[in-house]
Amino acid sequence: MQPTPIDSATIRALLAEAEGTLAAGPHGERARRDAEALLLSVLREDAPDRNLAWLIAHGGEPVSPAAAAQLRGFAARRRAGEPIQYITGEVEFYGLPFYVNQDVLIPRPETEHLVEKAIALAAAFDRPRIVDAGAGSGAIAVALARHLAGARIRATEISAPALAVAQANAARNGVAERVRFFEGDLLAPVADQPFDLVVSNPPYVPETDRDSLAVEVRDYEPAQALFAGADGLAIYRRLIPQAFAALVPGGFVALEIGFGQQERIRTLLAGAGFGGIEFTEDLQQIPRVAVARRP
Repeated sequence: MQPTPIDSATIRALLAEAEGTLAAGPHGERARRDAEALLLSVLREDAPDRNLAWLIAHGGEPVSPAAAAQLRGFAARRRAGEPIQYITGEVEFYGLPFYVNQDVLIPRPETEHLVEKAIALAAAFDRPRIVDAGAGSGAIAVALARHLAGARIRATEISAPALAVAQANAARNGVAERVRFFEGDLLAPVADQPFDLVVSNPPYVPETDRDSLAVEVRDYEPAQALFAGADGLAIYRRLIPQAFAALVPGGFVALEIGFGQQERIRTLLAGAGFGGIEFTEDLQQIPRVAVARRP
């Protein structure tokens, strides 16, 4: 049962109302934090510099009926399980702001390990030629462009709507002139170009895990960006040989991988001819990034 809306539409009152709505939902433990994030998203439409400290300090200030109605709508969507990033249209990745919608996977903090590794690998080349296979929101390609001033960066994406989001994020972060986007499957659109570094966060969730995923992932994020066959390795089986062919001798491939996939990825990389295979763990000590070098 939904809580009765509080008539006094102050910041404090609306936060309490939204918190009550969210506390009854599947993410009740985050109710207060989510309520604050949703209200800030609404209020920032008129004042982008507002933050949590401002919200706390101005709890007695009134909120317009339109903003109050928008917050209630946001809270209802969040209670139903929709990711807060899709509701607000915003997510931060590698310290940069990104627009997201249901056409793209929400960038995860774990993927920042892939970006960190790619930046380190790129240091081996004077003007690294990099391609991001399956760009999604553009988070990886944009982050690399912002941190590697001399790099030539390409990015591919099979989904036209996702590609539009990636291009918008490149423009938003001031690198639209430095990242060239191509619509198509994995490395096929750039098959005629040599690269020093191939990076990718491909779909790697097994289809058999679908029912075990959280509702906000299973029901809202694009299946095409999540699932990769019965064992989660379908994309790697195609991408790894393509990466070997695309790389110059001495070039690197860096891939995000899923839980429990380390040894099977090692086998695929070695089978394609790669050497120097190594893995980087995330903060939970889970192997998260696979790196290999073309001899």
